[in-house]
Amino acid sequence: MNKADLVTEVAGIVGTTKEAKAVVDCIFESMTAALKKGDEVKLAGFGTFKVKERKARTGRNPQTGAEIKIEKRKAAKFSAAKALKDAIG
Repeated sequence: MNKADLVTEVAGIVGTTKEAKAVVDCIFESMTAALKKGDEVKLAGFGTFKVKERKARTGRNPQTGAEIKIEKRKAAKFSAAKALKDAIG
């Protein structure tokens, strides 16, 4: 499922595609803003999104084998809720 598929599913409930796109965009923007502030986004029965900081490390260029320095950075991490794990599996 991609974003367009999600908008189509929401449009079946909300009424119009335009309203559904606004709803989906609002949800994604709100989640992004919360993660950017460092907050967790917890969706009961679905899972938790949080920001995790990755440490700086040394890697290798796969083409040349030369060592490269990989800077520290933040990455989004998702942990599935038990209900979601049970539903898919």
